[in-house]
Amino acid sequence: MAFRDHLGAANNEPSQVSLIHDMLNHSQSTGHEMTIFSNIEECPGHRAAVNMLTRDRLCAAIGIEPEAYIDTLGWAMTNPGQPEIVSQENAPCLENQQSEVDLTVLPIPHHWPEDRGRYSSASIIIAEDNGIRNVSFHRQYLRDPNHFVVRLVPRHLRTMVMAAREEGREVSIAVVNAPDPVVLLAAAMSFNENIDELTIAAALHEKLYGKTLQLVELPNGIHAPANAEYVMWGRITLEDDDEGPYVDITGTVDDVRQEPVIEIDGISHRNNPIFHALIPGEAEHKTLMGLPRAPTIKAAVNEVVDCLDVHMTEGGCGWLGAVLKIRKTSQEDGMKAIEAAFAGHRSMKIVTVVDEDIDITDPVRVEWAMMTRWQPDKDTLILSGQRGSSLDPSRYDDGNTSKIGYDATIDFGIDQSGFMSVQ
Repeated sequence: MAFRDHLGAANNEPSQVSLIHDMLNHSQSTGHEMTIFSNIEECPGHRAAVNMLTRDRLCAAIGIEPEAYIDTLGWAMTNPGQPEIVSQENAPCLENQQSEVDLTVLPIPHHWPEDRGRYSSASIIIAEDNGIRNVSFHRQYLRDPNHFVVRLVPRHLRTMVMAAREEGREVSIAVVNAPDPVVLLAAAMSFNENIDELTIAAALHEKLYGKTLQLVELPNGIHAPANAEYVMWGRITLEDDDEGPYVDITGTVDDVRQEPVIEIDGISHRNNPIFHALIPGEAEHKTLMGLPRAPTIKAAVNEVVDCLDVHMTEGGCGWLGAVLKIRKTSQEDGMKAIEAAFAGHRSMKIVTVVDEDIDITDPVRVEWAMMTRWQPDKDTLILSGQRGSSLDPSRYDDGNTSKIGYDATIDFGIDQSGFMSVQ
């Protein structure tokens, strides 16, 4: 399967648009419809897609019921598969290779006026070093025709790059835009140990499509999804440069930092390619960030209580807040679930735990559970001096934060009839 195979429900926009703010403006004016822009002023022959990967659209595209996606992702985490390597001649992503590298002719958008410039926000980075492969999301600022400046958050890729830099080495990478959505979901997952995310994607691809995930070896030795719309290969260099400001998932403007520079050595794309032009801070961004965290949170909570479902809240930007649905077997289960959830996703700031009769995707019903089942003085957990998320502008100067958990479940072992809604 390919990215373009999932765009059947998209609206085609034939009117000319500019890369500078026009896609964002069109999205806002249409209520964020899934759209393919086929007439981009700066990039003749290239197309761009926005608003594909909202939760419901993603589940529909890859054939998962929204209620089943957490368990499907969780299954893939424990049942990794093996991709198939195909020849370069059989890889659509290599159909058109630039004779001279020029990132500026790609439909990399400048969405928000507050951003530093043109950003590739949905492109994944595949890195291989010392026998370890890592696949992850890191936004890339388009600095010039053959360089990105990449924001490396403190996770596995940054650790890999820092270790290589200590030895005076660069890290070979591929920058991939618009692979199949299951690859994007796997890339958005985060693990405590080094796990090859492409093996998670391979498991999902086989389970959902009944086909193997095909990879192709690029000229620098990195393997990339053969059906991706765009592939770029190069190196994370020893140079740093300014990155940011950037409108992040919270809708606030992230800081300017010194970040590593990527030098691109080659660019290739499919015939009539479609660039994934994700709009930062909108629903698609929150889906890609939040959906893959839900199974890891559920797995962590299931170690201590029976966790039925996890919802990363929209108000929490799909990252900083979650609602858990549990089945209680003791009075302590609510607090145990809160502590386990924070351990399962350390960037979270707020966790709310509810009973199995509550629709955790409905904020009104969640608040109702709090108002009728939660007592602030006994059902609240407050943690101080915790590691905070760099996405939270309210974090303290040392990067730490405080966190809060609400146990909005009915006390165990009492008559529950007076707590049940008839509405």
